[in-house]
Amino acid sequence: MGIEIERKFLVTSDAWRAAAHKVVPMAQGYLNDLAAMDTGAMKASVRVRIAGEDAFLNLKSRELGHTRQEFDYPIPERDARDLLALCVGGLVDKRRHYVEHAGFVWEVDEFLGDNAGLVVAEVELPSADAAFDKPVWAGREVTESARYYNLALATRPFSQWSQAERDGEG
Repeated sequence: MGIEIERKFLVTSDAWRAAAHKVVPMAQGYLNDLAAMDTGAMKASVRVRIAGEDAFLNLKSRELGHTRQEFDYPIPERDARDLLALCVGGLVDKRRHYVEHAGFVWEVDEFLGDNAGLVVAEVELPSADAAFDKPVWAGREVTESARYYNLALATRPFSQWSQAERDGEG
């Protein structure tokens, strides 16, 4: 079983751009929707992702917070394209930038399309209590806020959020 331990933060400036050493375009969709997760009908999201020239089928348990079960399987790109056509909700398009900071690689997701304007940074940790240095461009933590999860962004994109939700109030 794979375990993912990550923390997620809103990005407050472009100061990270100078340190980005790699960028990968990503398109992803989900074979189940947020309602199936919220009602308990399904306990894991099923995601199809094309990342650059690679493609994956991913299952991630639905716990809120920094620790979840995650299973990631490489699949042929043609299969991924066919599966993306079967996805429910919208597709999530983004550019993932990799930024090294204080011994960790941060993944800065710059969203496109219906989620344009949203920029989120994630850091994967070796343990839930691992100490890390938060970069100055990483602002408010949103690890516990489900609306920032990609499954939620596929169902209700950033472009549909109220100003209060964008400000962290709703």
